[in-house]
Amino acid sequence: MTYIIAEPCIGVKDKACVEACPVDCIYEDDTQLYIHPEECIDCGACVDPCPVDAIFHEDELPEKWSDYLAMNSDFFEGKEGLEPARKD
Repeated sequence: MTYIIAEPCIGVKDKACVEACPVDCIYEDDTQLYIHPEECIDCGACVDPCPVDAIFHEDELPEKWSDYLAMNSDFFEGKEGLEPARKD
């Protein structure tokens, strides 16, 4: 199980979640942040700091954002050696 960052993050990328993550498992592209499903320790430390309420446990991901589960997985597919996001 892991946490998923959904639509409210797009274009915002506040990165308060990055600072709160104890294992540096949050990555980014040009539009949003992603949580690595194999690196996440399921602690939930990233949830409360998110100012736009974009982070959900995958079991609690709202149906309207269910596509973000696959998008998160696809982001990491075949990408070895990515560097975790850093707080700006």
